[in-house]
Amino acid sequence: MGFKLNYLLSILPRLIGAAAVNIRLAVIIMLFALALGTALTIVRSLKIVAVNACIAVVISFVRGTPLLIQIFIAYYVLPAVGLDLSPEVAGVSAIAFNSMVFVSESMRGGLATIDAGQIEASTALGLPPHAIWLKVVLPQLFRRIVPVLINEATIVVKGTALLSVITVVDVLRTAQQIASASYRPFETMIGSALVFLVINLVISLSGRVAESRFAAARV
Repeated sequence: MGFKLNYLLSILPRLIGAAAVNIRLAVIIMLFALALGTALTIVRSLKIVAVNACIAVVISFVRGTPLLIQIFIAYYVLPAVGLDLSPEVAGVSAIAFNSMVFVSESMRGGLATIDAGQIEASTALGLPPHAIWLKVVLPQLFRRIVPVLINEATIVVKGTALLSVITVVDVLRTAQQIASASYRPFETMIGSALVFLVINLVISLSGRVAESRFAAARV
């Protein structure tokens, strides 16, 4: 059974339509990951030994286990303790939790590049800690980790494909359904790969534009 370009073109609209699910979930995940990662970074900066020890254990778990297992835990294990989540909520929770850790690690590294004198000057002026974070630290920090956030966004988009295993009807799940009905997995998998490739190329190009604008603003 040879490759048929016409068949690939005929199924692309359906795959592109399904990509709306991946994009929607990826946006939600990144917003949660950015908010939670920022909060985690601030908590870690307080240097409370017991809290940081617990956070270190969580980070080790997230970094040391496959994302797919984390998704399975959210979908299959959490109901056993009373948290019965829908496939999308479980998937978003698992990937956002995973991404939160990597965002926080990136922000922690970015903090080291911010001049401590700015924080000391802000403190001397009488600014409260929350104002220092909101007006001095975080604006600079977000600008400096834009490349990392763009890279994380592409990872998140690819990670949403894993949600097909818990019945989320996304690009990959749709491709599997088409392949099962048509017995043409070659074209359907190529089509799904192209859809993800285009999405991530758009994200990467948007990131480069944002980087150049931030660089121009600093000049």
